[in-house]
Amino acid sequence: MRIALVLTGIAFLSLYPLTVLWPSGWAWHSGPQSLYLEMIFGVYATLGIFLMMASRNPLAHKSLIWFTIWSSAVHAAIMGAQAVAIPMHISHLWGDVPALLIIAAALAFLMPRSARPTAQVRVA
Repeated sequence: MRIALVLTGIAFLSLYPLTVLWPSGWAWHSGPQSLYLEMIFGVYATLGIFLMMASRNPLAHKSLIWFTIWSSAVHAAIMGAQAVAIPMHISHLWGDVPALLIIAAALAFLMPRSARPTAQVRVA
C-alpha cells in the first residue's frame, strides 16, 4: 500500500508533463492557457502530496485513500462517457481514463480488509 500511495502521488504530480507529452490522451482543454487544466493540476498535485504523506501510515488516512479510490473511479466513468460521446476526445480512453481506473483498482485491492468501508450509518 505504501509504495502504491507514493506512486499514485508521483503520478498525480506528473499530470503536467503528461499533458505536454501526449495532450490528446491527457489534456481535455489545451491551448496557450487552459484555466481548466491549471485547476486540475492544482487539485491533483495537492492530492498527490497528501497521498505521499499518507503513505507513512495508510490506515490513519483511510478516508483520504477511499476518497481517492471513489473519486478516481467516478472521474474515469464521466470522462469515459464523454470520450465516447464526443469523438474528438476518444484518445482519452487510452490515456487518463484507464490510468484513473488502474489507480482506483490498485488502491482498493491493496487496502487492508479491516479498512474497507462498511454499510453502517450512525445517526446521533
